[in-house]
Amino acid sequence: METARIAQVLDDMGTILEIQGENPFRCRAYHNAAQTLQGLPADLTEMIADGSLAEVAGIGETLYAKIVQLATTGRLPAYDKLRAETPPGLLALLRISGIGPKKIKALREELQIESLADLRAAAEAGKIAKVKGFGAKTEANILEGISFVETTGGRILQHHALALVEPILATIRDHPQVIRAEVCGSLRRRAETIGDLDILFSAHEPGPVLDDFVALPQVAKILGHGPTKASVLLPGFKSGQFVQCDVRGVADDQFAFALHYFTGSKAHNIAVRKRALAQGLSLNEYALTGKTSSVACRDEADVFQALKLEYIPPELREDTGEIEAAEKGKIPKLVELSDLTGTFHCHSDWSDGEATLEQMAEGARALGLHYLGIADHSRSLAMARGLSIERVYEQWKAIDALNEKLGPRFRLFKGTECDILADGSLDYPDDVLAGFDYVVASVHSRFKMPRDEMTARIVKAVSNPHVTMLGHATGRLLLSRAPYEVDLDAVIEAAAKNETMIEINASPYRLDMDATHCRRARKKGVTIVVNPDAHSVAGLNDLSYGVGVARRAWFTADDLFNTAPLAKVARRLERLRNRAK
Repeated sequence: METARIAQVLDDMGTILEIQGENPFRCRAYHNAAQTLQGLPADLTEMIADGSLAEVAGIGETLYAKIVQLATTGRLPAYDKLRAETPPGLLALLRISGIGPKKIKALREELQIESLADLRAAAEAGKIAKVKGFGAKTEANILEGISFVETTGGRILQHHALALVEPILATIRDHPQVIRAEVCGSLRRRAETIGDLDILFSAHEPGPVLDDFVALPQVAKILGHGPTKASVLLPGFKSGQFVQCDVRGVADDQFAFALHYFTGSKAHNIAVRKRALAQGLSLNEYALTGKTSSVACRDEADVFQALKLEYIPPELREDTGEIEAAEKGKIPKLVELSDLTGTFHCHSDWSDGEATLEQMAEGARALGLHYLGIADHSRSLAMARGLSIERVYEQWKAIDALNEKLGPRFRLFKGTECDILADGSLDYPDDVLAGFDYVVASVHSRFKMPRDEMTARIVKAVSNPHVTMLGHATGRLLLSRAPYEVDLDAVIEAAAKNETMIEINASPYRLDMDATHCRRARKKGVTIVVNPDAHSVAGLNDLSYGVGVARRAWFTADDLFNTAPLAKVARRLERLRNRAK
């Protein structure tokens, strides 16, 4: 079992024990162990093999034994027992923002609530407001949260989908019967959130592959098991959630057609099939045929070529103009992760980050980046240890000293993630803002302002000459918090007018802005920058998710700010700083 999944199991156990009213210290031990696993300095399997895991602080003998059992067998009877004695609907309540184990325990004891349906009925009847520790506002927020969960359904975040599917894909690829295997569906198109997981493989005999697939330890339930397809449920990354995974087997000469079919959106597939028909051909998931014979295609490039189309990358297969562009040979060379030369909007332990300035710098260098922007929180965000003006000056000195040590080929830029206050003003005075190399302006409060007020607030901020780039433009948290009400087109217009960049926040929990608005912003002349919003060295790896958004927006390397060389980036930032003078 993968480390991330083991950590999730331990975290779930702590949560279930909290709901059951167990000793808080025991519950916390599970949560702490889960957090420890996520930050291990080396591979979990290797640490078990060499005995170093047993020496990690916070992992006692009991938890160590459970971790080893999960890692080696994929199962843990103690976890299965906890899940079995807990109503599944009860765990689903955790998907409601603001409801944690303690609140669930209270609601269960006071109102016998054990499902989302029970929760909605109690809230609509006004019963929750009367429970001690809740109140009318909490009740209203719960109803709003239920509606949001019902709207988003059983979808999961992209990085969670990858964590679930990658070990299964690797297992299938290693199977002696398998010739080729790939992930399909919306995950291959790098959609923001994922419904079902899809894996396609080719083999002379799919049956044995599917038999072994449904027997994998991570399979929670078999939904269907036939000669060419199997469907199962996998435990998700939230308590009470399961994700459907479909695995299909085809003959190898069918693989290219099936991969295309099961990757594209419904609209894309219809458009491609219509094109085939217009050329006297018939295209389905198994073949491309003419009046007298089939057209052999080894890979997807062959399929597109047979239809007189340039190859269309998976991210563009949404029927948003890709067919017409491919016909004219105008599919752009999409940006790659390797094109990035640096990034901004990263946090250190000066505010709410986990790593030191030097650790963040070394992490960026290890990824092949040439510069890194440190943008710790501003003073109003007390819960994130926002920097006072005095601490800002101290951090600048620390960055200067570190740059002397790092040498001329790598640079830390002095930045801030400065709060946009309710009236659109910024959290630091102008003389302090003028000393930063760049300023990321972000909203962190008053999310429920009316649309016109929120729009005016952000427009004022991006029009401030000290602001270099706008952070997480809509404030959304995917599958958790809806975006605030804002006229994003008006914000884009203001950003274009004032040469203010807008970031693609690459955190897989945000992916903000989306590809549609990125394309609109670029057409208006707004410069886009991919930022990870990293709070740790590992968080720098989230850049790949931001590049996925950029690719879905049809961006080339030239369409992003942080693909330029260090010297050019420094000159651009200096020029933008001089706007305020």
